[in-house]
Amino acid sequence: MRLYERKDIEKVIRLDTELIDRIETAFTSLVEKETTMPPIMRVDVPDHNGEVDIKSAYIKGEDSFAVKLSSGFFNNPALGLPSANGLMILINSHTGEPLAVLADKGWLTDLRTAAAGAVAAKYGSRKDSRIAGILGTGAQARLQLQALMLVRPIEHVFVYGRSPEKTLQYKQEMEQKLGINLIVCDSVEQVVGKSDLVVTTTPSKEPLIYGDWIRPGLHITAMGSDAEQKRELDATVLERADVIVCDVKAQSARLGELRASPNQLDRAIELGEVTSGKQSFRQADEDITICDLTGTGVQDTAIARHVYHQLLVREGVTDERRKV
Repeated sequence: MRLYERKDIEKVIRLDTELIDRIETAFTSLVEKETTMPPIMRVDVPDHNGEVDIKSAYIKGEDSFAVKLSSGFFNNPALGLPSANGLMILINSHTGEPLAVLADKGWLTDLRTAAAGAVAAKYGSRKDSRIAGILGTGAQARLQLQALMLVRPIEHVFVYGRSPEKTLQYKQEMEQKLGINLIVCDSVEQVVGKSDLVVTTTPSKEPLIYGDWIRPGLHITAMGSDAEQKRELDATVLERADVIVCDVKAQSARLGELRASPNQLDRAIELGEVTSGKQSFRQADEDITICDLTGTGVQDTAIARHVYHQLLVREGVTDERRKV
């Protein structure tokens, strides 16, 4: 069994179109292949505003799969620590033997989440979307914007964060890194009103966006709600949407935005149905589209297999393990 730390993993993987394609294929596998993906196991640590999730998925015919443990402790920034952490274990599908421990400290989760956001925007937003809105200023706010720019011709960005200091830092960092113009807004409503597509990246427990603010043609990717106590969209937002997509309906109904709007569950479709071509997402420029992402084990298996192969290539391994 191999052990790889984050510094090793960062040398072989980055947020690019290849990774986005692999995550898109992972969603398709939920529809086209026999996949075992158990419900998320979560341990809440309310004393420290934290949670630990365990996710996994086995895709029939693949010779390995991942079990992922990830944590989110949202008081950590005040301690000078990142909110996210974790690791993945890649397991041989034939023998059950652990092939590798990917001690990525949450990096692979961050990347596959951003890639999923790009997939949602690729199918849900207008192709000519040039103005992005970002709610939040953390790691996902950074990565989601980078991912968007790989699938849409983003030229301007409106951002809102609770901390003026962190929001300004985000603006300066992303302008320098991406070479685009960012404008700090005074409210969430301003971001929504000015953007072609909006990505919510917060651990909010109260709605941030309301239906009265929504205009035709808007796309929203809501990726912050992944627990029963979290919520970023008011029920009126889903009511106004022409199309609602989520990664997994049962999971969104339990942990995502559909939890607060169970009456919308019947008309929601899963992202894998879209990527496989069985269902369509945006059908007209004026459609209001929503995608609720709660994070799935199949994404973790996809990125773990991908990075393990890249690590073996880097090491010059040429035996049968290269097939993983």
